[in-house]
Amino acid sequence: MSRPIKTLEVDSIQRQELDRITKSHKSSQRAVLRARIILLKASGFSQKDTAAAVGVRPRIVSKWCGRFSCLGLAGLADAKRQGRPASISAERKATVIAEAVRPPANRKRWSVRAMAAHAGVSVGTVHHLWRANDIKPHMTRTFKLSNDKHFEEKFWDVIGLYLDPPHKALVLCCDEKSQCQALERTQPGLPLGIGHIRTKTHDYTRHGTVTLFAALDYLDGKIISRTAERHTHRQWLDFLKQIDRETNPHLDLHLIMDNYSTHKHPAVAKWLAKHPRFHPHFTPTSSSWMNLVERFFRDLTVDVVRDGSFKSVKELIDDIQAYLAERNLAPRRYVWRKQGAEILDKIHRARKVMDEVKLNNNKTT
Repeated sequence: MSRPIKTLEVDSIQRQELDRITKSHKSSQRAVLRARIILLKASGFSQKDTAAAVGVRPRIVSKWCGRFSCLGLAGLADAKRQGRPASISAERKATVIAEAVRPPANRKRWSVRAMAAHAGVSVGTVHHLWRANDIKPHMTRTFKLSNDKHFEEKFWDVIGLYLDPPHKALVLCCDEKSQCQALERTQPGLPLGIGHIRTKTHDYTRHGTVTLFAALDYLDGKIISRTAERHTHRQWLDFLKQIDRETNPHLDLHLIMDNYSTHKHPAVAKWLAKHPRFHPHFTPTSSSWMNLVERFFRDLTVDVVRDGSFKSVKELIDDIQAYLAERNLAPRRYVWRKQGAEILDKIHRARKVMDEVKLNNNKTT
């Protein structure tokens, strides 16, 4: 007499979830297989018939039915595995992590190979541990904290124009990109192609420089520009007069500028006093990041200047003007999104860390 088939008990909620798993195109194959095993057993199939229907051995059916009986749906998930025993001691791991921030003698930083030799582990182990702990000795970020005594006052003056632009006025981010060099590569490079990168020679011939004056309209992204051989207060004054001509005379103009001496020249100040619709706003010292025209200058450098080869200054100017003309046909705004309080909080934390570093340096000396 054959042994009676034991039916697996599955309630309505579990059956609904199992049906969902088998029908969902997002379910993994292993999840569908396990769900089908439970549904077939719940329908009265024997262990042997269930195994044949899903294409596995009977012991696999027995395994998942037993897991489901004990743990329910949670039993169909993969159990945690112990894995291979650690082959690197905790002391060596601590050495790789802790000493990464202390450069070796006569060096400024560790390399993965130098650390591997020092700790007695493989290069791959050092790389894995540094990556897991977000340690990047090969990277450096530049920074500069402003020492302006009126930093917060100037900060809110400029940020306020971005976050809450005044009505019936234009906010213009102004500056000059000086010393744009017309560099001609000594030999023609290979163009970008499938399977190889673009090339250029490391040396070049200098053909002179040009200064680009630019005013970025914060509200619509358009650029008012002017090129000149020099960048004294006279050229800056000519640029201000151009802005006056090319903007709506009924609108106030709020100019965001840095503290370059030409911007504060007596002749410039005298002209601004005679044109009351111009309102200068100076960023704090060492805070060019607050002037969004610098973001445009970066795009210009990447898109036109840095990788170009120019046989003359005129050729460089022509390429810059063509880029500006195309950009102004479909201008793109640079939108300031960060709240002022968040930025100040970050700066205050940086100042605190800087003070601690200075204190520690003084103790060591």
